[in-house]
Amino acid sequence: MRAVQFDRFGPPDVLRINDVPTPRPGPGEVLVEVRAASVDAGETAFRAGAMRRVTRTRFPRGLGSDFAGRVAAVGSGVRARHVGEAVWGLMPHLVFGAVADYVAVPERRLARAPENLSLLEAAALPVAGTTATTALTDKARLQPGEKLLVRGATGGVGSAAVQLGKALGAHVTALAGARNLDWITRLGADEALDYRTTRPEDLGRFDVIVDVVGTDVGAYQARLARKGRLVALSFDADRVVSSMLGTALRAAAVPRRVKMFSNNPSADRIAELTRAAEAGTIRPVIDTVFPMRDVAEAHRRLEAGGVRGKYVIDLQLP
Repeated sequence: MRAVQFDRFGPPDVLRINDVPTPRPGPGEVLVEVRAASVDAGETAFRAGAMRRVTRTRFPRGLGSDFAGRVAAVGSGVRARHVGEAVWGLMPHLVFGAVADYVAVPERRLARAPENLSLLEAAALPVAGTTATTALTDKARLQPGEKLLVRGATGGVGSAAVQLGKALGAHVTALAGARNLDWITRLGADEALDYRTTRPEDLGRFDVIVDVVGTDVGAYQARLARKGRLVALSFDADRVVSSMLGTALRAAAVPRRVKMFSNNPSADRIAELTRAAEAGTIRPVIDTVFPMRDVAEAHRRLEAGGVRGKYVIDLQLP
């Protein structure tokens, strides 16, 4: 089968399509024939080597966290999934490899795919949707009527947070590029501001801030209301490790005000996302669909910025 991999850190050109053995599902695992997988911003840091100090490195490394497809086989002990079923899910935590013809994953990393979405559409949502849900409901405990600021609102997680925040009854302010202001308003933001011309001190106070950018965290923390909460979901791409440590220290010093987490959703959370998608609470946002052979171009464009939602790799495209 085909799988996108890289055997050294570097620019997008290190990505290769390799021929590898098709995995077999072990006990409690499900083999999924992947229809599509999304490209996640965090993967670019892993590929470039920015995370080498804090993660183990074993080459070759796969690519891709979330996916949608159909069950091809099940291992012993699997009860909830059956061959031919449409599913979506995530690779095990901090393990990549979804951009491949087949993946073998624990049953708990899967849920029934939403019936109102195609598998191509569904591939854009598992990571973004579960991250936004955990940030707003578990970490921030966003309440109706509260003021929410989403920084980095046009990416996968940001666009999901805008939709969910609106569904939860918050007043949503989105920071985005100038060309995206009308678009993010149509997605659900009550107010959209150009991040290039809006300084933190120009803003009012917010009950909850979801930060998907990672720079100037202190300046945005200062925009919190008295009982406000900031959820940091990203780190400064130019200094990932020091940015991560800095945010961790803030979270340790004022845990009620600054929160961070590494998304590792439970089976219940993935199933909850299925229900939310079917209810229309969160819908996938796809910028561009690429064939597997253009995965390096997808990474280049993601690093250049300006994405609306997610880039998706369609494994059925020639």
